[in-house]
Amino acid sequence: MKREYDYLVVGSGLFGATFAHQATKKGKSCLVIEKRHHLGGNIYTERVEGINVHKYGAHIFHTSNAEVWQFVNSLVPFNRYTNSPIANYEDKQYNLPFNMNTFYQMWGVLTPAQAQAIIDEQRQEVVQRLKAEGATAARNLEEQALLLVGRDIYETLIKGYTEKQWGRKCTELPPFIIKRLPLRFVHDNNYFDDKFQGIPIGGYTLLINKLLEGVETRTDADFFVDRSYWESLAQKIVFSGQIDEYFGCSLGRLGWRSLRFEHQQLQEANYQGNAVVNYTSASVPYTRTIEHKHFELFGDDVYRLPTTVVSWEYPAEWEPGREPFYPVNDDANNRLAAQYREMAAAKAPHVIFGGRLAEYRYYDMAPIVENVLNMNIE
Repeated sequence: MKREYDYLVVGSGLFGATFAHQATKKGKSCLVIEKRHHLGGNIYTERVEGINVHKYGAHIFHTSNAEVWQFVNSLVPFNRYTNSPIANYEDKQYNLPFNMNTFYQMWGVLTPAQAQAIIDEQRQEVVQRLKAEGATAARNLEEQALLLVGRDIYETLIKGYTEKQWGRKCTELPPFIIKRLPLRFVHDNNYFDDKFQGIPIGGYTLLINKLLEGVETRTDADFFVDRSYWESLAQKIVFSGQIDEYFGCSLGRLGWRSLRFEHQQLQEANYQGNAVVNYTSASVPYTRTIEHKHFELFGDDVYRLPTTVVSWEYPAEWEPGREPFYPVNDDANNRLAAQYREMAAAKAPHVIFGGRLAEYRYYDMAPIVENVLNMNIE
């Protein structure tokens, strides 16, 4: 049976859009469908009074892969934005990631040796406790964090934020969630170590539009509402939604965390002086505030626009009807995800599952692009 398209791409986020772009360059016909009313998935940006608003949370592109950086910049030029978030704990501010500025703000220390001595002393507290209790390794996230950074940093900058983000106490979370917490004994507030970093000038929607240039797209099109019709259109399917949903959750539902956003336009030019401020106290219900103009306007340019747009980000437990944002990669969910991957290989060889939701893996943006560029699209 002759199909209308070579590929049906379900989802217009970064994975789906990059795949459609690469397939089209190879002469393949693609139809991209998106259940939302706009293209771009979670990296969609909306222009409000000259400000590009990241509607689904802050997205900063960063990579050390020169090929990936050159690829995205060949579509849309990126700016020089450097991610340097601030932590607010009970109305005191600390630099992130943990560096000499943070240590000075916390303890008043001036040298790396002074900071290292305090951290080492606090680490020993949990080392001795674990030894006394017969434990040979951290048994939960709290113990893992204490072993890495000590009590002061943990209680001030990690505990409340993490418990809000995951909706569970740190003592109930597995230690692998925090595999490492980098400590920098230099004055460097750049959050990422990658060689390249920035934001598309004009917002991520421009990047998505360039990726999908010449590609047929349909919004407000839910794959699951008329699945048989959509499947009849193409030889192969590229699926970037939830892998458990693709198989009707026949093995059970995977766990996710969701987010809720409150966006406000404020009649002031500069609300918080930084793009991202994390609120690490458990008493504050949101995890961070995002002032979007700081992604693209620097220095005095911030004041060229008399208004600003700020978003408050609230973590939430996922349930059907909410957008899933983060996989809950504990042992039970990872085992279930592996079973779904086996089912995909056996029952859906004509389907390419890609992206955070379809692979049930946490991804930054650059690895998504890299994965597609490395694909053999036929």
